Amino acid sequence: MREFLELWNQAMYMLAPAVFGLSVLIYIFYRVRLKALKTYKEKYDFVSTRELKFFLASHIAVAASIFLLFNTYKSDAVALSVVWFFIRLFISICIGTLYAYVAHLVLKYYYPAKQHKKLELLRYMPRVNPKNGNKMKLLSEDEEDAYLDEGMQAEEDVFSVDYDVWMDPETGDTKIEKYAGKLHAMKCDRCGFQTLRLDKEEILKHATEHEDGEILKEYKCTYCKRIKRRNVKLSKKKSESDFKVTESTKFVDDPLGLDLRVTLVKMEIHSNKGQIRDFEFKSLKNAQNFLKEFDFAKLEEEEEEI
Repeated sequence: MREFLELWNQAMYMLAPAVFGLSVLIYIFYRVRLKALKTYKEKYDFVSTRELKFFLASHIAVAASIFLLFNTYKSDAVALSVVWFFIRLFISICIGTLYAYVAHLVLKYYYPAKQHKKLELLRYMPRVNPKNGNKMKLLSEDEEDAYLDEGMQAEEDVFSVDYDVWMDPETGDTKIEKYAGKLHAMKCDRCGFQTLRLDKEEILKHATEHEDGEILKEYKCTYCKRIKRRNVKLSKKKSESDFKVTESTKFVDDPLGLDLRVTLVKMEIHSNKGQIRDFEFKSLKNAQNFLKEFDFAKLEEEEEEI
């Protein structure tokens, strides 16, 4: 038993710093990859899609190193009985798992707010015209329509895609950047734009307490008018009590006309299930149009399908 513990301890002492070093290397690799990207748009895409995965992998490596390190604790006492070896092993697994779980919760619920600020900084950092080094101007929602084709405008109208148009005031050179929108829409297999949205639903078979039902979903492309239908199972446990913004929901205009000075609209929508969605808009008109499109129930269904 003692010889086994000596070999075990040697392995743990060697692996613990090696695995911790791996976590540091993962983080360094992330920073190097981010630094190597040349444009703010590339950095934005990398941070939004890859950053949390790198951070989680790094923390999992830390959790593994903690597990390995705790398996060297009180080796003399453990040598007295094989039972203590398995007790220590179990406690080490619990501690390592606890660290990984806490890290997962922090990255899932706390860090996104910090990441959002980082993404906002990258998105609105002044762009530079690569041809002459001039600073470019970010056009407003109304100004950018002149530089977007009909398909792009249709994607913005259904809030599936958001386009930023940067222009060099001196030369008129433009740069169009594409970002994910606030609402989900599928890519139309005919025109290729992300404008295929759920248009209406028809219950073919009502669900009962003992049997699932069936619903026909009809998707319509707001650009090319393509219609796509799909049969979906209607669960007997499904609830239809989500909050929904109706046509009567609207902003109250300021009597002094101060709404014309609004440069950013922040909106927080709560459902009766306790869910919260945060949105930001560049204009009051854009926020009003969004409320007409927004439906908590459909948003949940689309997220589940993704």
